[in-house]
Amino acid sequence: MRGDVVIVEDHHRRAAETIAAMLADVVAGRTRRTTISVAGESGSGKSEMGAALVEAFKDIGIGGVVLGQDDYFVLPPRSNDRARREDIAWVGPNEVLLDLLDDHLAKARSGASSIQKPLVVYAADAIEQETISLVAARVVVAEGTYTTLLRNVDTRVFIARDRLETMDARIRRAREPVDPFIEEVLKIEHEIIAAHRSLADVILDRDYEVEFVR
Repeated sequence: MRGDVVIVEDHHRRAAETIAAMLADVVAGRTRRTTISVAGESGSGKSEMGAALVEAFKDIGIGGVVLGQDDYFVLPPRSNDRARREDIAWVGPNEVLLDLLDDHLAKARSGASSIQKPLVVYAADAIEQETISLVAARVVVAEGTYTTLLRNVDTRVFIARDRLETMDARIRRAREPVDPFIEEVLKIEHEIIAAHRSLADVILDRDYEVEFVR
C-alpha cells in the first residue's frame, strides 16, 4: 500500500533469519516458487515480517517479493472505515478480495513472470493497479490479517500478539485514530484471527521467538 509506514526492527530480522534458514533447502529443492503467508492481528508486525523475510532470503541468495493484503481490500481505507461504521458486520474476511490474492499466489507458483495487482493509495483513498515482476523471485510472501486462510500457501506463519500487545505499534504507524469503535473492530478481528493459530506451521510468540509446529 502506497503511504504505509513499515519499520523493520532487529526482532523482525532475527525471526526472519531463523525462518529463512530453516526453509532454505526446501525452497532451493522446489521446481516452482515457494509461497509463505504471515498473519496476525492489527499492529502485530505482519508487514514488517514480510519485508524482513524477503530481506533474509535475499541475504542467502534467494529472491522474493511481498504481496500485502492491504492492497486487496474491496474498499480503500477511509471508505472501508465508513462501511464498517454503517454496519459493523462488514468487519471480517469479506472485506478482502482473498480469492484474488489466492489466484495471484497460484499464478506465482505456476511460473508467471509478473502479476497485475491492486495498489491502495492511502492518501487519496483510492485503488489503482500495478504490475509486479516475479522474474527474480523464488519466494512470494503474502502478509495480512486473514492470509492463513489462503489455499495456495506452502508455509503459514502466525504472529501470536493480541490487540493490547500491539497498541504501541498501531499508534506508531498512525494509520487510524484509536477510538472505541476501532477497539470494537479489533475485538471482532481477534475472535476471527485467534482461531487461525491452529492452522500455522510457524508461530512467533509475543517476543518474536520462533516455533516450528509442523
